[in-house]
Amino acid sequence: MLPGRERPASLPETLPHPEESHRPGSAGEHVFQDEVGSTARADRFYDDQLRDRLLPTMVEFIGRMEMAFVATADGHGECDSSLRAGPPGFVQVIDEFTLAYPEYRGNGVYASLGNLVENPHVGMLMVDFTESLIGLHVNGRARIMDDAAFRAAFPGHGGEQVAGRRAERWVVVEVEEAYIHCRKHIPRMERVTQRRAWGTDDPARKGGDFFGAKGTPRRVPRPARRRFPSTTHLGAGASRALRRRPHSR
Repeated sequence: MLPGRERPASLPETLPHPEESHRPGSAGEHVFQDEVGSTARADRFYDDQLRDRLLPTMVEFIGRMEMAFVATADGHGECDSSLRAGPPGFVQVIDEFTLAYPEYRGNGVYASLGNLVENPHVGMLMVDFTESLIGLHVNGRARIMDDAAFRAAFPGHGGEQVAGRRAERWVVVEVEEAYIHCRKHIPRMERVTQRRAWGTDDPARKGGDFFGAKGTPRRVPRPARRRFPSTTHLGAGASRALRRRPHSR
């Protein structure tokens, strides 16, 4: 968080933890479903598509992927999303309940790993843009291991020892949810030959100052923040529901 920024207000203390409900998903998404009348449709999706492990078809899919989007949040809920990429199979499936992805040398900020130190929850999205036009969500809890410890703990797993593509660390994810991302809005892309500059420190090959940020002020005075209700486009019923939500069902 930047200095001087306000921390977001937390949800009411009466909001139940997702594990205290027999339905998958968060209490907040359940409230939205109730308000807009999609509870039955959501339950069909939960029942038909959401699993607590990786199915064989998911394992095969992961083995073909060359990139994954990774979402993390710090202990206060402030979010970060990032791209991880590697050769096909760089995300490695340990077993049906566990996968791992490598952390190569980056910009030294460690935003994702820093968040995981505070908050182990991680959300991953892998998308096939060229063949099956489908996505796979994997949500779970992560722990960070250095490369040597990872190889010792999981014999037969580990990255290539290729210059620029040596894993410094691994993020090991205990799978809690795995489910499809439907294809209807996924653009079809075409695979082309590309030589990637793995591990380079060459500013030009890394993209340099593509957005022209260098030399501009890091912070400028902000306009007054617009005030929004706690529930942006649902009625007061949603806010009341969050506050009266029982701790168990």
